[in-house]
Parts: sequence; structure tokens; C-alpha cells
Amino acid sequence: MPELPEVEVTRRRIAPALVGRTIASVRTTPDSYFFITRPTDLRRRLRDRTVLKLDRRGKYLVATLDDGSRLALHLGMTGQLFASGATSVRLLSASARAALAPETQPTFRGDSHTHLVLRFRDGAPDVLFRDVRKFGKVLWLPAGARNPRLDRLGVDALRATGQDLFAATRKRRVAIKNLLLDQAVIAGVGNIYADEALFRAGVRPGRAAGRVTRRECEAIVRELRSVLRRSIATGGSSISDYVAPDGRDGRYQDERRVYARRGEPCRSCRTPIKRITLGQRGTHYCPACQR
Repeated sequence: MPELPEVEVTRRRIAPALVGRTIASVRTTPDSYFFITRPTDLRRRLRDRTVLKLDRRGKYLVATLDDGSRLALHLGMTGQLFASGATSVRLLSASARAALAPETQPTFRGDSHTHLVLRFRDGAPDVLFRDVRKFGKVLWLPAGARNPRLDRLGVDALRATGQDLFAATRKRRVAIKNLLLDQAVIAGVGNIYADEALFRAGVRPGRAAGRVTRRECEAIVRELRSVLRRSIATGGSSISDYVAPDGRDGRYQDERRVYARRGEPCRSCRTPIKRITLGQRGTHYCPACQR
């Protein structure tokens, strides 16, 4: 699932294809739960609008348009935002991947999972939003309008402090990992980077948040910011569906210490990594290094 690093890498690499360009037409799939704003409204509201800037709010991308309205995109679990011409096997269906010859350079063609296509007046490459499972979201907001999906977001993970986390943990029995995943507390954190940050801070993911000390909160947030920045620098984690807008895979998955490494030796102490379930999420940790 794309988390803050993958969304930030997407923002940086898709921005040149969007910012400063005027939308000539909008193509969508039929109305579904993927669209918070109905496709008919999207096509009408976005046509002839110029994209002024592209920001990130937690895991959301927010494009500001020349009339003051905004287009918010959430990649969900399997969303892919890219420019036409991008090539990657991750943009193909499983059956298409299986039939692909090893030496073939895949070329993406729009399919039934390509739910939003933006075309531009200057003939620049289209921008496509593809999502196989349709857990992604598209939302248009009029100028000055607020929305609870954005308003409820807590402090961005790259700007969070130990005090922010410590204040949120007081008298809380919820597991510290589950608190980290609460977007109203710290926005942008997901499963991968919560596991990695807690390992580096030496804190077990299942410990009650109220039992985490101020010093440990400082360490967790420090390590969280560190792993997020490192992942951004390496292009994010391409474990399953994630691919950058230019078709390149991320490389952070090669640096994981605990996430999805159940049974493998800890790279610090050689103890086998354990996997448990917290809040219906697979959670990985080292029973020796984390307390």
C-alpha cells in the first residue's frame, strides 16, 4: 500500500506532467465507490482548468486549479498514477505479466482499471490513475471548501515531533503501532514504515501506547522521519503494485530490517523475526532487539 514516501515520490515525479498544464478533456470509467465526486461532475469541473500546484497531505495528493478548486487523489492500496508512455510490468495484469517474454519491454495500454485519464491542451502525455482494487479515491473540492477526509489528518509524519507522539499516547491502551497508523495522530504512516521505525527505536509494536516513555517517543519519531526520508531518496518501496510515475521501481524494499521478513534472521542480532497481527495488520519485529 502506498505510504508517505511512495506518495511523495509520486508527487515529485508527476508534478512536471501536471503543473502549468491546462486540462483539455477528462476520461473516466463508470461511477463507482472509487469516485467520491461523480465522474460526470469531474469531467465538467476539470475541463479547461489549469493545474497551478501539486501538494501532498499525508497520503493524499492535492492539485490546486486556477479557479481555486482542488482535486484530491488517494492511491488507496493498489493505485498507480503515471504518465502515458511509462513502461513497467507492474502496470500489467497478472495474466499479461505471465505471458510476457523476458526480453519484451512492456507498453501500457489503458484498461478497465484505468479509472481517470487527464488529457492536456498542449499535447503533453496524458496522466492516468489506475487502480485494480478501486480502494483509491478521487475528490473535487470547490474553492474554499473543506472536507473531513483532509481536515481530520494529524501532523505530517515528516514534521512530527516526539512531543506530538508523546501527547497522543497518554492514558492510551491501544498498541503503539496502531497509534502510529492513526492518520488523525500522525499523517502518512503505514504498515511498512511503522514496523521499520519501531524496530530502529527498539520498541515492541504491541506495547500499550501509554507505557511508551517520552524518550522512546522521541526515538520513534526520530527513526520514523529517518526511514521515511531514506525511502523517498531511494524511490519508495516496490513490494507489490507500487511503481513511480516514470515506470521505475523503488529500492527501499531492499533495506527493510523487519517488515515482511518473518523467520529470517535479524540483521542486528540474528534472532528470527516474528510476525503477529495487530489491528488486522501483519506486524513484524525482533523479539530480542525490541522491548
